[in-house]
Amino acid sequence: LNSVDLQLFMKDGPMIYKTYLKTEHSDENIEFWLACEAYKKITSQRKRISMARKLFMSYIQPQAPNEINIDSPARKAILRNIQEPTQSCFDEAQRIIYRHMERDSYPRFLESQFYQKLKHSLQTNSNNSMVN
Repeated sequence: LNSVDLQLFMKDGPMIYKTYLKTEHSDENIEFWLACEAYKKITSQRKRISMARKLFMSYIQPQAPNEINIDSPARKAILRNIQEPTQSCFDEAQRIIYRHMERDSYPRFLESQFYQKLKHSLQTNSNNSMVN
């Protein structure tokens, strides 16, 4: 891949991966991970409390609409920490989800037809731009 294609992939990569995860019905993992990244940047305690509650209700509580697969100790720690949320109160859950993606869905993504077609189209575009 040339540098233009690489930049495109780096910019659009998370969205491409998320699109793939939707086909596996596991896009809540990348959504949670990205939401945690945004959460860590919040400086206002009032906004942090509001966002922590939204994250909890969307991803953490049992039967949440986008419930993620984390162990009971991590879930309980978040429940304790959410009373006075800190910048790091979702870090352990985020690490667990990252490991799930790293070991499970990301290797499948790299082997998928979805990714192979994308890679082929980027290589084709790269070869065409070298010819012109």
